[in-house]
Amino acid sequence: MASGKEIRTKIASIQNTQKITKAMEMVAASKMRRTQERMAAALPYAEKIRTVIGHLNKANPDYRHPFLVEREIKRVGYIVITSDRGLCGGLNVNIFRPLLAELRQHQQNNIEADLCLIGAKGVQYFRRLDVNVVAATTHVGEDPKVADLVGAMKTMLDAYTDGRIDRLYLVHNRFVNTMTQAPEIATLLPVETEDAETLQAHWDYLYEPDAEELLDSVLTRYIQSQIYTGSVENVACEMAAKMVAMKSATDNAGKMIDQLKLDYNKARQAAITQELSEIVAGAAAV
Repeated sequence: MASGKEIRTKIASIQNTQKITKAMEMVAASKMRRTQERMAAALPYAEKIRTVIGHLNKANPDYRHPFLVEREIKRVGYIVITSDRGLCGGLNVNIFRPLLAELRQHQQNNIEADLCLIGAKGVQYFRRLDVNVVAATTHVGEDPKVADLVGAMKTMLDAYTDGRIDRLYLVHNRFVNTMTQAPEIATLLPVETEDAETLQAHWDYLYEPDAEELLDSVLTRYIQSQIYTGSVENVACEMAAKMVAMKSATDNAGKMIDQLKLDYNKARQAAITQELSEIVAGAAAV
C-alpha cells in the first residue's frame, strides 16, 4: 500500500484536475447556449432556401443547371466538418466510423473519393490514412463565417461543375439534444428535393435577367447556407459533447478522491497500529 504522503499528493493532484474540468464544463455550457442561438438563427434561412431549391428542382426552366443534373457515379466528394479541439468525447470518432464505411464501399465498387476537410481533428485523422484530400481548412473558430469556408467550398463546387466528381456529400454532427449528437451524411449535389409532396404541380418562376444567372447564384447560396449551417450545428454539438465529457471527468475525479481518502485513512490506521505494536513489544521486552 502506498504511504500516506504519496496518497495525499495524489489527492491534491486530482483535486486540481477536478477544478480544471469543472471550469471547462461551465465554460462549455455557456458557449453551448450561444452556439445554439446562432444555430437557431441560421435555420430559418436554410430551410426557406431549401424550399426554393425544391421548387426549382421540380420546375422546367430553359436552362438546366449542373447542380440539378443526376449523373452516373464514378467519383464522389465529401465535405467533412469536425472540431478543431479535443476533449469532446467520441464526437469526431462517431463521424469517422460511418464515413470510413462508405469509403470502403466505394472502393469495392471502384468509385474514387475526394475529401474536403473542415476542422483540425479531421486533418489529423485522415493524414494517417490513404485518402485523397483535395482541400482543408482549420481553426474557423466557435463562430464560423462563410468567408472562412468559401475556399474549401469552391474547390468542391468547381470539381462538381467541371465533372471531376459526380456526387457531393456533407458530413457533420446533427444536434439532437444536449446529450445526443448524431453523425449525418447528407447529399449536397445533385440537389435532392425533400418536400416533393408539398410542391405545386404546374408552375414555374419568372427568371430575370435569365435562368442561368439566377440559378447559378441561388444554387451557390443554397450550398453555402447548408455548409455554414452544418458548421454552426457542429460547433453546438462540440460544446454539448465537451460539457458532458467534462462533467463525467469531474464526477470520476470525485470518485477517485473518495477512494483515495479511504485508502489514506486505512494507511494511517495501519501506521498507528504498527507504532502501537512496536511500543507494546518494546515495553514487553523491558
